[in-house]
Amino acid sequence: MIRKTMLAALALCAGTSALAQTAPADVRYIQAGHLLDRPGQAPRGASTVIVRDGKVAEIRDGFVAPEGGAELVDLRSAWVLPGLIDMHVHLWGIGGDPMRARVEAADRDDADNMVTAIANMRATLDAGFTTVRDLGGDPRGMRALRQAVAGGTIPGPTIVNAGKMLTVSGGHGDAANGKRAEFAEVIREHQLNICDGPVECARAVRLQVAMGAEVIKFGATGGVLSNVSGGLGRAMTPEEMRAIIDTAHGLGRRVAAHSHAAEGSKAALAAGVDTIDHGTFLDDETIALFKAKGAWLVPTMMAPRAALAQARGGMLPPATISKAEAAGAAAVESHRKAIRAGVKIAFGTDTGVSRHGDNAQEFALMVDAGMTPAAAIRAATLDAADALGMKAELGSLEPGKWADVIAVAADPLADVRRLEKVDFVMRRGIVHKLGGVRQGFPAN
Repeated sequence: MIRKTMLAALALCAGTSALAQTAPADVRYIQAGHLLDRPGQAPRGASTVIVRDGKVAEIRDGFVAPEGGAELVDLRSAWVLPGLIDMHVHLWGIGGDPMRARVEAADRDDADNMVTAIANMRATLDAGFTTVRDLGGDPRGMRALRQAVAGGTIPGPTIVNAGKMLTVSGGHGDAANGKRAEFAEVIREHQLNICDGPVECARAVRLQVAMGAEVIKFGATGGVLSNVSGGLGRAMTPEEMRAIIDTAHGLGRRVAAHSHAAEGSKAALAAGVDTIDHGTFLDDETIALFKAKGAWLVPTMMAPRAALAQARGGMLPPATISKAEAAGAAAVESHRKAIRAGVKIAFGTDTGVSRHGDNAQEFALMVDAGMTPAAAIRAATLDAADALGMKAELGSLEPGKWADVIAVAADPLADVRRLEKVDFVMRRGIVHKLGGVRQGFPAN
């Protein structure tokens, strides 16, 4: 069990507000029994991580006693490593429980969905994920949540948000799909993420950026959870994809493609996309393009399993069942093939299809698909930070980087499932979980 010894100044009672935690102590000393400071490299033994003003200031060998009134975090019996990064989540609204979402749909508005998103954020942080890329939520709401976390108003992971996924009319992401005619007309009048043709698609990128998007996502293919969208094949033309990617890159935004079918992935890769998310059907040509372009695959291995279980359990519309079965059958072998070929892998779960807080279950699936535990952990730390363009700030515990730190009770390199139970979480120098207990407000 991770020791809970800390100086009294760090003890945060259940009534302490998150706002009171916004300014980290000047200096904290984290004594780590084992330190995986640079995932992919051999772990260090007894070490002390010195945190100053929310960043890693220094790492020393051995257990160094705090100096000058600094606070002590005693993790001498623990394995300590960088905070985890999930490249594909959906924080907005009800996630992982589609039946509840359907039942409550008529009674929920954006205020309800934001409150639920706050709870989802805290569950994600408690699970050890200190940074997430949110790939589909209310654009203005997610911008507000991102800024609230960054400012210390509410606890949660650092958010890199995409706003709404760009899609063609009738494609995966068109909220009017399957709705009664009068409802569909109203929905389509207010959707800003629908684009047909290169000019409209370039404009749609600019609108999402104007609403606060830090990354752009588009639907290269159909999707499993679409009610009537036609299968999982390519949905956008290569010209539409190129317009999205070129416009986003010109505005300093990286681009993620939701893609199942190989034809959609190949077109997106040829156009210069940064990540392919899902990559359910991969052939040799697609894998060669990944390597030639240096793009990342975000496999989201949990998602087809969760969607298939929900579809077969009657929790999703009938149109999703055949797509979920096809995706579930193909994804495992496609991902194994990509891993064997040396495609760059960044960790992502599509949480929101599955339950928030269960994100770390993805690690075991990655290992089952052929990754070593060390490679899977690196995919959720250094490699994910690289895919985000934030490697100088995140992904390892090195001087100058943010003090995003987690700890588990035993060696995750021996059994990666140990990351499913995180006992300690620090984000940017603030302790959010200690000895398995949530710190601050709310306490449970």
